[in-house]
Amino acid sequence: MSSSGKQWETVIGLEVHAQVLTASKMYCGCSARYADAPPNTHVCPVCCGLPGALPVMNRAAIEKVILTGLALNCSIPSFCKLDRKNYVYPDLPKGYQISQYDLPLCIDGSIDVTVDGRTVHAGITRVHIEEDTGRLVHRVEPDGRDVSLVDLNRSGVPLMEIVGEPDLRSPEEAREYLIALRQILRYIGVSTGNMEEGAFRCDANISIREVGGPFGSKVEIKNMNSFRAVERALRYEEERQRDVLEAGGTIPQETRGWVEAQGITISQRTKEQAHDYRYFPEPDLPPLRVSEEMVSGIRDRMPELPAARRQRFASAYALSPQDSNVLTLEREIADTFEATLGADTTPERAKTAANWIVNDVMALQKTRGLPAETLPLSVDQLRGLLDIVIAGELTGRAAKELLPELGPDEQPRDAAIRLNLLVLNDDGAVRDAARATIEAFPAAVEDFRAGKQAAIGRLIGETIKRTGGRAKPDDVRRILLEELNR
Repeated sequence: MSSSGKQWETVIGLEVHAQVLTASKMYCGCSARYADAPPNTHVCPVCCGLPGALPVMNRAAIEKVILTGLALNCSIPSFCKLDRKNYVYPDLPKGYQISQYDLPLCIDGSIDVTVDGRTVHAGITRVHIEEDTGRLVHRVEPDGRDVSLVDLNRSGVPLMEIVGEPDLRSPEEAREYLIALRQILRYIGVSTGNMEEGAFRCDANISIREVGGPFGSKVEIKNMNSFRAVERALRYEEERQRDVLEAGGTIPQETRGWVEAQGITISQRTKEQAHDYRYFPEPDLPPLRVSEEMVSGIRDRMPELPAARRQRFASAYALSPQDSNVLTLEREIADTFEATLGADTTPERAKTAANWIVNDVMALQKTRGLPAETLPLSVDQLRGLLDIVIAGELTGRAAKELLPELGPDEQPRDAAIRLNLLVLNDDGAVRDAARATIEAFPAAVEDFRAGKQAAIGRLIGETIKRTGGRAKPDDVRRILLEELNR
């Protein structure tokens, strides 16, 4: 409750733009892979908006948007059309964007996210297809002039907009919504979801109202380039709007920009209404009729989605919720885990595989700076590691030492032989190490003989260390007890 006695409620709806993974652009044959290309080299009369150039529809992009709609529990209408969204900006050479207005490809969907153990059901208003704009590059010339340059390589790249219902009630919910949505897009292979490359962008709409009252004035926030930035911007704006309302002020409907360095939002312009864009049907492209057969064929290509896979990993492999979650964050990691198990899906092998991948292999992945979906070991190497660990040929300690030394195509057993890490099956050598430990740590020996059973842990660890991590803990304990009880 606030100082005024009023109870305020935050209302958030998110609009996400995600680039669609296709070889060519939305309405021409130019390559959509523009990231490393010199400026204005992936362009043609269509994406430059030259007079007389006519667009041609990219079927693959349409199918991927429908796939997205199905993954988000949307209905797919049998009829939709393209529209012109008219506005003037330097990175929009045609003076309009081909988008969708009143008849989109996908409608009435939903997504469930988990926040602090609660399930939040968030509606999806629509998913529609449009085209990306060019990019403005601002820089200072050697003579001190500020210039803005236009790069049209991105112009015309397939883009889908995913419009969420105002069902989110906190910045934390908004952040988890974006994480879950991006994960789904990556799982079904329709977008890279890379925010740093502009392939996944979010505009957030936020308002404050008294609990149970009508919606307040909506403020749109732009210029957020990370999940953390979205959460911070919404938290700042939530507090700012509450302060204004508490002081008796009003919130104008406007667009504000997030300033990361200062941690604030600043006013940019009054918020446009749909009529400001003068939408009208695209005259150069026919309406689309989507048959049930087409939708059924696209649905058949749907992979297992993250939430279902998490549940299956927990039930089929008896994994903990935490391990199931980590293993399914990226589809490639989940695929690797299951391929590593192969036909042997016993709980013992599954738990051992999960433990090594989640803890040690993914730690090595971070150390080497690999992408989130790329592990430093192949499926064959992971299988080989599991085989020798479960068979007792390699101790856990030795396996941890082996991992960073493993060559790109080297089998773990070969590496263990090369590094002299295979289990030491030599009672004489272990006994020599145990005697040396007993001699070196008389205080621990006295503690054990005085009845402090925990003291043997120190002696076991030191003995294993003297064998280079190669001795089995059970063998070390047995031989130490024999020596201590003499």
